[in-house]
Amino acid sequence: MDGNIEAPIVAASSTRDLGPDLGHDQGHDAAGAPISRIVAEVAARFPNERISLGDMALAFGDRAFGLLILLLLLPSLLPGMASVFGTPVLILGVQMGLGRSVPKLPGFIARQSIKREDLLRLAGSSSKWLRKVEHFVKPRPGVFVSPLGDRVFGWLIAYVALMLILPGPGTNGPPAFGAIVMALGLVEHDNRTTAWGIGLTIGGCAFATAVLGMVCWLGIKALGWMF
Repeated sequence: MDGNIEAPIVAASSTRDLGPDLGHDQGHDAAGAPISRIVAEVAARFPNERISLGDMALAFGDRAFGLLILLLLLPSLLPGMASVFGTPVLILGVQMGLGRSVPKLPGFIARQSIKREDLLRLAGSSSKWLRKVEHFVKPRPGVFVSPLGDRVFGWLIAYVALMLILPGPGTNGPPAFGAIVMALGLVEHDNRTTAWGIGLTIGGCAFATAVLGMVCWLGIKALGWMF
């Protein structure tokens, strides 16, 4: 990548825990679905034409993991875009799995930026299934939004990132969708949504792993026939 994230991102916005002056929970009305609120608040915090991942990580502190992972995974629902975002998602997942409370981005990732106008466009681009999930998201305490849950989340996200990086037919969407639901639950402190996301992520990763395994097996068989 050249330091710019040009792809339109399917995104959103949450007013909870996004910073000292952006922490008002405005409920879940039709115009304020979680993903839409997240995008709107990020765009409001950064008025420049482009928003760098490093700036977002610094601005949102201990909420940066969930926010960055959510915003980076949303484009993975678009055909051909998953592998572009796999590496930064992998780094964030590993850091979270190791127990870091705030992300530490390498320079080449921190300098990558998102067009502000793309963010604003993304709020309405979520899949219909994701919009359905948003109606049920609200703060709920529990084990999946605890420090232990954060570590489980991190390692699952790292595995999802590997599925996004590795080429395979139809292997990006299912793990990415589950991980987005999981990240949405993390950002909103919603134990139930995070738990559903974990289940969807495990199922999606199992499917992607099976497909990749089949592709590898067919490749080995094809080489055997050729030689």
